[in-house]
Amino acid sequence: MAKKQIVSDADFGQIFIVTRRTVRNVTMRMKEDGLHVTTPPFRSVKALLDVIRPFRERLLKLKADVSPKPFDWDYRLEAECFRLWLEPSRLKHFTVRSAEEGVKICCPEDTDFSDKRVQTLVRNAIARALKKRAEEYLPPLVACWAERYGLSYRTVKITKARSRWGSCSSERHISLSYYLMLLPAHLMDYVILHELAHTREMNHGPRFWELLDRMTEGRALALRKELRAYRPVF
Repeated sequence: MAKKQIVSDADFGQIFIVTRRTVRNVTMRMKEDGLHVTTPPFRSVKALLDVIRPFRERLLKLKADVSPKPFDWDYRLEAECFRLWLEPSRLKHFTVRSAEEGVKICCPEDTDFSDKRVQTLVRNAIARALKKRAEEYLPPLVACWAERYGLSYRTVKITKARSRWGSCSSERHISLSYYLMLLPAHLMDYVILHELAHTREMNHGPRFWELLDRMTEGRALALRKELRAYRPVF
């Protein structure tokens, strides 16, 4: 059974430690909320921190990369299938509006972007806009690809998952993150085809990759490698 604890840290804010007897090596992942560490049993937290110490500089650089960028009037999201920007409004509240060129978040003219509450309001507004667009765009795309390759599934659910782009259950229910809308179109298609391939082959064995290779014109592994370079940007 895993043991979990949280340690305050001057550099990372918080270190989330998961101790498992089945784990052989220490793994470290930098996330927005702090450093996540999975480790075999250690004599003490201090002993574990000694293991982390040589990696601190590198992890702090990763922290800068994963920390959300603050929103301001110049903020833009530009992707093949989704565009969003902020625009001043005479209204006293935040609104999301569709435009011919994309989606605009209308903010009061006197918006103080240095206020953490404002940052949260804008972030939530962007998330709602992204989810709405994903719900409109992704299910028909799944249906199109499924029909093309003669694959069947039960439902498509749009989620806010940041750690995985998609998943497929053994009952053929497909889940897709709304962050897919920020990917290049060919990688969005790859994720969908990957999950559709699981409706026939649930594991990642040779037959799965053979199927996915046929659907991606022999580019399955290259597309998987390309996808790994992307992560949610807010």
